[in-house]
Parts: sequence; structure tokens; C-alpha cells
Amino acid sequence: MKKKVLAAMIAAMALLAGCGEEGEPSSPIQTIEPVSIGDTKESEPEESTEAEPSGEEEAPAEGAYGEYHPIRERTVQDGKMQSYLTGEWKDASVVKRRNMAVMINNIAECLPQYGISKASIIYEAPVEGRITRLMGLFEDYDDLDHIGSVRSSRDYYIYESMAYDSIYCNWGLARPWVEELINSDRVDNISCAVAGINNPANNSFDRIDRPGYVKEHTGYMFIKGYNKDVEAKGYEKEYRDTFEQAFTFAGDGYIASYDDMPDATKIYPGGTTKNSGGYGNYGKDNICFTYNEADKLYYRTQYGKKHIDEMNNEQLAVTNVVFKICHGEERLPDDPKYDYLAFQIHGEGDAYVFTNGKVIKGTWKRESDYSPNVFYDEDGNEIVFNQGKTWICCIWKEFSEYMSYE
Repeated sequence: MKKKVLAAMIAAMALLAGCGEEGEPSSPIQTIEPVSIGDTKESEPEESTEAEPSGEEEAPAEGAYGEYHPIRERTVQDGKMQSYLTGEWKDASVVKRRNMAVMINNIAECLPQYGISKASIIYEAPVEGRITRLMGLFEDYDDLDHIGSVRSSRDYYIYESMAYDSIYCNWGLARPWVEELINSDRVDNISCAVAGINNPANNSFDRIDRPGYVKEHTGYMFIKGYNKDVEAKGYEKEYRDTFEQAFTFAGDGYIASYDDMPDATKIYPGGTTKNSGGYGNYGKDNICFTYNEADKLYYRTQYGKKHIDEMNNEQLAVTNVVFKICHGEERLPDDPKYDYLAFQIHGEGDAYVFTNGKVIKGTWKRESDYSPNVFYDEDGNEIVFNQGKTWICCIWKEFSEYMSYE
């Protein structure tokens, strides 16, 4: 089957099996039969006579894809509210409180991770050694005991967390580039007590015995301790005025179908050949997201296996996948002993948004530290995301030639 780079047009495929392993993934998600965005012939849903959340209090907007129904102003109904991170209805107390952005180890030797499937948004980017590290944005964590294993900070992750008004959580840091930022009043952080952290969190972190694992893969963040430290530091617990929302989501009962866009059912941020872009260390076993039309989710594999959460033994799956293409460079290009990287966080660049088995090519824009990442199609219209979790892959522009989908 011929692979095509993201700039190419492709043939439609209906694939339900995961990349790297055979077998159809199972999903705990119950889907509905939605009205497609872009179908202007559909009539408006009948107004409910019961006090149920609808999320559609205004007339539908007109956009590049015809009539569509995004979530607009969020209101509390029956104690619930639509999440700023996923668009889904959740307890209002969960939706209003600031999420925590947790640095999560992703090297093969640390797997499996624990609790990662509870993240509403996962941000992935390369680090030194040309591997990737994850940052999970968690709002649903009341029933979690711990998350991890937790690793150290890089400044581009901190800047990304600022777009979501996160409380940033880490164990360690690359001091020359992180220390000043993380210790400033610009970042509310829960950081393990290591050199370079001026005001460490004393309750949040501990180790779990993992026979066969090296020590650096045994550090975890514990939720009870996190709550104590947030209280002790006096951080604001609810979203501040600087926070807007993560993305624009389709409203209840609707799906952003993008029928005229190319199909994309297998997605490779590092392509399928070996390269040093961070996502491409394993060739045919590189990271892959496979779309399952039955539940409209993208299931993730890496290292040639399903990406599993140890907490529930389930394969990670998300509703939306984003490739954020940005300028990257080595911080110490003349020193072969180090491979610390830098990435463009503000400004604009190319982007690819995958949702509903389609790919929408466009651009991303971000104006300042606290402004959101906004994604536009090639005609300049904001891309509407489908409700659910989102995975964002930050891809070094120099290596974007390797990324592919089919």
C-alpha cells in the first residue's frame, strides 16, 4: 500500500485494525447518530421540553462548510457544564477548575504509563535523544491516585501549558533554559524538590517500586499531595480571566464531518521510515494513530504495540489528532554531547487537523503566552473540532517531510 506525504491527495480507506498489531480495538465510548456539519438541509433539532443541556442557545452560524453548530457560551445546567478542553458535559466543578499539565515519560523502557487515559489533551514533542515526551492536561482526576511516571521539564512544554491556564507539574528540569521561567510568577507550578526549583512541592511526588525498572522510571505524582500543595501555594483553583478555551467544538448532536476533505485513517507523525525527527526512531513501528469508523476514535500505537494505560489496560484513543508544524533547532549545535531542543511556540505555522477520519490542512496561530492555539483551514476559517480528547504532535518543520497518512 503506497504511503503518501501529507501534501498529497489520497484514496479513501476503511480501516478498523490498529497499526503494529492485529485485531479490532474495543471502545468504551457510546456514539450517537449526529447531524453532519455542512448539511444545510437538516432541520433544527426539536426544542426539548425538559431541562436537559443542549449547548445550542443561539442560531447556528454560517461558515465555509455551510451551517454548523459550535458550542458558544457555556452555562451550568443541572450541575454540569461543557468542558473547555473536550466540549463534553462534565460536573461544573471539574470544568471550572484549572487543569494540571503533567510531564509524562514516554521512553520505551518506562512503559506502561499510569493514568494517562484520563488526560483531556495530550501534547507530544521531541526531546534530546530524539525521542518524544508527553504532557497530559488533566481535568478529570478526582478518582485517580497517581499519574506517571513523571519526568523533567523543557521550556516549550511550559509555554504550551500557559495557553490552557494549567498548573504545571514536573520532576526535574533542563536548568539553563527552564529555571528562570519556571521560578517566575508567570508559571504556577507543582515541581519536585530538585536543584533549580526555588519553591518545591513537598507532598506531590514519590516513588513506586517497579521491579526491573531503573530508578528514573519510578517517580509519580500523587493527587492527594497535589491538592495539598496547590492549597499551600495559594494558587487560584478556577480558570483565570486570561483563559479562553482550548478549541471550538461542534455542539451536541452534531459532528464536524468535513465530507469534502481527504480521508486519513492511518496517521504517522514520523512517517514509516527511520529518521531523527523525534517520532521516527522505529521505522515501520513508528508512532501511528488508526481511525475506527465505528466509534470515530483514533487508536494509538507506538514501538509496534498498542499504547496502553496500566491503570485500566485500555489502548489510548482520542477524537482529534493535530500536527502542529513549527520551527525547531538544537540549542547547542556545536556540542555533540548534548541534544537539547528549542521549538517555536508563538506566531504561526502549518497545521493538519485529523477528525472524523478526515484531514484538514491549514495553519495554526498563537499571539501570546496566554492566548490559545487557533487552527484555520486553507481558506482562513477556524477549524471546528469534534467533542472528545485531542492529541497534539509538535513536529519540527525540518522533519515534517517524513510525516504521512493513508
